[in-house]
Amino acid sequence: MKILFAILVVVALVLVGLAVLAFLDRRADRAEWERLTALQPKDPPLFTAQMVADLPEPARRYFTYAISPGTPLLPVADIGMTGQFSLGTKDDPRYQPMEARQLLAAPEGFVWAMNTTGGMPVAGSDSGRWTRFRIFGLVPVARAGGDVDHARSAFGRFVSEAVIWSPAAVLPGPGVTWEAVDDDTARVTLRRGQLAQAVDMTLDAEGRPRVVSFERWTNANPEKTFRLQPFGAVVSDFREVAGYRLPFHAEAGNMFGTDDYFPFFIADVTQIRFPEAQP
Repeated sequence: MKILFAILVVVALVLVGLAVLAFLDRRADRAEWERLTALQPKDPPLFTAQMVADLPEPARRYFTYAISPGTPLLPVADIGMTGQFSLGTKDDPRYQPMEARQLLAAPEGFVWAMNTTGGMPVAGSDSGRWTRFRIFGLVPVARAGGDVDHARSAFGRFVSEAVIWSPAAVLPGPGVTWEAVDDDTARVTLRRGQLAQAVDMTLDAEGRPRVVSFERWTNANPEKTFRLQPFGAVVSDFREVAGYRLPFHAEAGNMFGTDDYFPFFIADVTQIRFPEAQP
């Protein structure tokens, strides 16, 4: 009986510890969400074509399609989505239905809070500072961050997603430069501190991004070694939101453009909003 009691005490302590850890993670999510939301400008300038008149033609085409004249330039976006998230490989993707909400505030950071809704439940968050996911809301299955590799990898992610969902964040200015790759491809490079990321965007004739691709610093490979690898997304279903034209469908994955590519992330956006700055 004493042994059984001791085992029960240990199990209880472990469960309490995991519950406390999950509570602290959710509190960190809320704090980061609030910090990034506060970066929304209180009195944003309004978009004019003159702001992008000196850019290479593909970049100018993108902005004049994506942002209507007179639109307030709000770089912080709140995005809701559903879709499928792969927990496996190309040969056995094991897609799970998922729901997620993301706050995107390039070049400062992001928070992506996700939970799967089928099979064994996985929930947690990804950000510029951490990756934390748990099964059954308690048991950690992924926990990383706080180092230069994670920061570099995360920076690539939210810069590329800003091109997709937050065009105001990638307008030319300090730390943001544009160049033409060819007649239908523009390349933006964002810099923040020691971090820099170039992202290519292939456009149609009207200026819709069709493909967003870049070399991402990642350890998503059999060796689990951080290195540059091609990553990309195909986007579609453009809709108007508060003066912006944005895609509501995206499929993305590692090794983009190679035989090893498969989209581990397939998302349908349910809403995009641009939160107001708090007084």
